[in-house]
Amino acid sequence: MIKKEDYFNRQIQLWQEERQSLLQDKKIAIIGAGGLGCSLAYALGTSGIGEIDIVDFDTVGLHNIHRQIAFTLKDENRPKAEVVVEVLKSKNPFLKTKAYIMRFDEFKTQNKRYNLILDATDNLKARESIDRYAKESDTPWVYGSVEEFNGQVCFFDKASFGVFNISDHKPAGITAPMVMHIASLQANLALRYLVDLAVVRDKLYYLYFNNDGELITQKFNMPI
Repeated sequence: MIKKEDYFNRQIQLWQEERQSLLQDKKIAIIGAGGLGCSLAYALGTSGIGEIDIVDFDTVGLHNIHRQIAFTLKDENRPKAEVVVEVLKSKNPFLKTKAYIMRFDEFKTQNKRYNLILDATDNLKARESIDRYAKESDTPWVYGSVEEFNGQVCFFDKASFGVFNISDHKPAGITAPMVMHIASLQANLALRYLVDLAVVRDKLYYLYFNNDGELITQKFNMPI
């Protein structure tokens, strides 16, 4: 029989049993099961969070697999959310997780409640919809986006996503490591928040590699 204290040993060493136990009563939703969503699921699905819902309407395409780490060639054409949930169940016997194979606008009509929402979508209109839903339900959410060699992360609480120019912009090429890097930052913000550690809210972090190959981080306060 697997014991929680053995499975989560390294995290318990980090912040002790009291904080680790906070996670088991938390419920989060990951919106999108692509590049960011797969990496978020891996990072958070084995952390001790009690319940994680995965929301995605899409199926696995061949071009997804190189950067969407939950998928293998045998998963082509399968629903992404379904595959991610299967992977999480195989890795963590203490997690309750469910796939919602639908668009976010359909999912939000179910009026489910969460401690935190993780954005892993790939378009601004979906994020605007997440922001409205989060504000209406008084739920914080963590924004993440990636394009080429740059990415953005923000823990949204009071600020509005409406400051962005909402358009149908589609991301250009993307490097797999940058996807995982941005997702890891999102996941760390999520875990810190869920175990009651300090989190900087409503500040956008913009990370990019300049022409000399140096990683630059810029910070912008989001208007309330």
